[in-house]
Amino acid sequence: MKASGKIGFEKALVGERGKAAFLFSFGIALCIFGLTRDSLQGILSGLWRILVEPDYLISDYMDVGGMGAAFINSGLLTVIFTSILVFLRVHIRGISIAAVFTVAGFSFFGKNLLNVWFIMAGVWLYARSRKEPFLNYVYVAFFSTALAPLVSQLMFGFHFPPYLRIVLGAAAGVSAGFLLPPLATSFLSVHHGFNLYNMGFTAGMVGTLYVSVFRSHGFITASRVIWSTGHNGLLWPLCAAFFLFLAAAGLLLGGLSQGGLRELWKHPGRLIADFVDLYDFPATLMNMGLTGLAATAYLRLSGGDFNGPTLGGLLTIAGFSAMGKTPRNIVPILLGVVLGSITKDWSLTDPAIQLAALFGTTLAPIAGEFGAAAGVLAGYIHSSVVLNVGVLHAGFNLYNNGFAGGLVAAILVPLIEAFRRREKR
Repeated sequence: MKASGKIGFEKALVGERGKAAFLFSFGIALCIFGLTRDSLQGILSGLWRILVEPDYLISDYMDVGGMGAAFINSGLLTVIFTSILVFLRVHIRGISIAAVFTVAGFSFFGKNLLNVWFIMAGVWLYARSRKEPFLNYVYVAFFSTALAPLVSQLMFGFHFPPYLRIVLGAAAGVSAGFLLPPLATSFLSVHHGFNLYNMGFTAGMVGTLYVSVFRSHGFITASRVIWSTGHNGLLWPLCAAFFLFLAAAGLLLGGLSQGGLRELWKHPGRLIADFVDLYDFPATLMNMGLTGLAATAYLRLSGGDFNGPTLGGLLTIAGFSAMGKTPRNIVPILLGVVLGSITKDWSLTDPAIQLAALFGTTLAPIAGEFGAAAGVLAGYIHSSVVLNVGVLHAGFNLYNNGFAGGLVAAILVPLIEAFRRREKR
């Protein structure tokens, strides 16, 4: 009776309610931690500053509103977006975890409680125009919030009359959200699933279109970097403990049973690789923890900063470890960036390069499919491309590495395949 009771309890934890509870608990934990970092008045004041900040890259919310407000912003959005999945009765899968963790991560530097809803509304309108349920586009809507800074910049970054700023910001957000769903499907064929952040590639194209219109009318945003430091002593042990907890929880729930984790690590990770569907939740949870630990170790050893943007990178890596990333396929990408630091004119501690390394793991499927050497080459090339494509969308696309990764994969993968075919002759 005791054994059967334990099995029943474990099944409940890995079932639909258990996975939803995991996402809710994650969001609540972010909120609780935020409440310990500032007074309620300080948090509310910080949240207001976050809401009215033009959020184009790079805007570290820990600097803009304080650590407490940044964690509360992320936690609340995590809980709200998880609630949307539960309300729509969505089956919680790997892509669900990737979507929620990506929202949580970017809510530390670009997405907030105001600007995401206009993009979401645009996707909802697209679904209505197609006479299809919003359920069919819910993940597109979540990832489409990459263009949320477009809303904030128009509402709070230009010197227009208030009513005009609100109208322009809302119109831009809704229209961008409306355009993204059909384009996302089309652009997937460009990189053939070797760029995990497909919406980043799509949003980069749409963002370039909007910025081109802005610039042609004389509205030019100056580049900037809002980047906080001094949090490593608190945040890196916190990140390590969180990812260790995920790995341990997955192990206790049976992540190693029937070779689940071992088989998962053999998967190349190419889209769409839903690890929860393929290998079950415990093995996926272990992979999330171990991949997150590997990324945390890289950031720590390279002398990087633990702040809003890099925390966003770590959480996004963990989220996509439910849908494509493993320690086996991200390490070659990271090594490629390290190699770039030796031969190129920048340092691993430069803010843009720290993000290039973490978010550059969008190209992990290249290493998974073609081997470590190809992964190192992809990381090396990506570290150059990502520094030059942001000017096209002026930082309005939060998934800039997804944009750059799509370009790298579109060029590199056909060349690798061509040489492989030649060698096999």
